[in-house]
Amino acid sequence: MQDLLAYDFFRNALWSTLLVGIGCGLVGTYIVARRMVFISGGITHASFGGLGLAYFLGFSPMLGAAVFALVAAFCILRLSAGRHFKEDSLIGIFWSAGMAIGVLFIYLTPGYAPNLLSYLFGNILTVTGGQVWLSLALCALIVLFFARFYRPLFYIAFDREYCRSHHVAVSRLETGATILIALCIVLCMKLAGIILVISYLTIPPAIAGLFHDDFKRQLLLSTGVSCLGSVVGLFASAALDLPSGATIVTCFLLLLVACRVAKNVKKPKDAPGARS
Repeated sequence: MQDLLAYDFFRNALWSTLLVGIGCGLVGTYIVARRMVFISGGITHASFGGLGLAYFLGFSPMLGAAVFALVAAFCILRLSAGRHFKEDSLIGIFWSAGMAIGVLFIYLTPGYAPNLLSYLFGNILTVTGGQVWLSLALCALIVLFFARFYRPLFYIAFDREYCRSHHVAVSRLETGATILIALCIVLCMKLAGIILVISYLTIPPAIAGLFHDDFKRQLLLSTGVSCLGSVVGLFASAALDLPSGATIVTCFLLLLVACRVAKNVKKPKDAPGARS
């Protein structure tokens, strides 16, 4: 472990893992509570179009992915509020359109076709110092947002009509949360990739939901699980020479299975069937 920490690229990867783990733990809990998992999937795959377009135009792929993710998020959020489009239809449209646009522009890029496998499956060892600072800024913004608006976000997640009847600015808070979700997804691509990023946002909250019904405790436990699984997966991938994103998600899955087994084994004594 000490040998790995001697390298700058691994320290960057470790810091990025912890920071994105905190952000995904908080955002993922809100996503699961709002039942926005497939919306997140649509945003994630739509961002691939931005990657391809950015390569074609010679811009930063992360910048292109961020623009497409934000556009997709706002379109899904706003258009689904009307009567012309259903939410699941919009998700499918942006999901397929983003992937198709990305593939087309990569094909049209002159010269050597760029290798985007790191964005599809993740490669956290390529994280730069600048991206670590971006992760820090986003993590701080997410923490401040949830700390400042915890109560209205809780109500929005479980009862939007109650919020509207009490004059809560639902639209503004949903817009702010959507921006953070889109940006968190883009930064998470370096860790888990486009294909695996949904696991990063859903498995830690699912583990937290096994032990707590309280939203605040779910936020805290999900963040802890996200950081733990990320760090363990990072060191395991380096030690075993395995892809970082797939290894981190596998660690999440093993934690989920272990927690579920432990939850079933450790039943209250007064539970039905516990007494003969």
